[in-house]
Amino acid sequence: MNKDILVCGVGGQGTVLASKLIASAAMNLGNTVHSAETIGMAQRGGSVTSHIRIGDTAYSPMIPQGSADVILAFEPAEAVRNLAYLKKGGLVIVNSIPVKPVTESLHDTGYDGKDMITYLKSKCNCIVVDAMELCLPFGSTRYFNIAILGVAVGAGKLGLDAETVLTEIEARVPAKFADTNKAAFSAGVRVGAANK
Repeated sequence: MNKDILVCGVGGQGTVLASKLIASAAMNLGNTVHSAETIGMAQRGGSVTSHIRIGDTAYSPMIPQGSADVILAFEPAEAVRNLAYLKKGGLVIVNSIPVKPVTESLHDTGYDGKDMITYLKSKCNCIVVDAMELCLPFGSTRYFNIAILGVAVGAGKLGLDAETVLTEIEARVPAKFADTNKAAFSAGVRVGAANK
């Protein structure tokens, strides 16, 4: 299997955990995996980007522009910021709920993510997911990082099966949160399958 997957969002959204789950699940299936994170000012809500390259054709952890099979975007503006990495015919799975930057509190720009979603729909194939709606049964959008993995698996875009990812969730997520994370993942799988 050869896959280039880019995960992007802002600090605190769980992008790094999501990328580690993808990488470890792929390795457990016997694949060669290269990955790298660009954290920036993550603790202050800054951009976070993870590159995951699966397969023997990747000799570097960084995805060349125009090569990503899928972008998992936890925030609309981050999806647009990283769109140059998507290959022709690739897929963006994006959260419709924005994370307003600090500058928004200094000067109200009216940023609500809607223009970003409209732009993405005009430029590429995308599945738009409302994190609040998807994660409502779990009591917090903090489970979106796991749910979006489910969306990608359900849509058949990661090259990974649900059982392999669920095994990684059990291994890497603290036990007291494991059941809720597995339920969020399964909810995401259903959304992805419906958008296949």
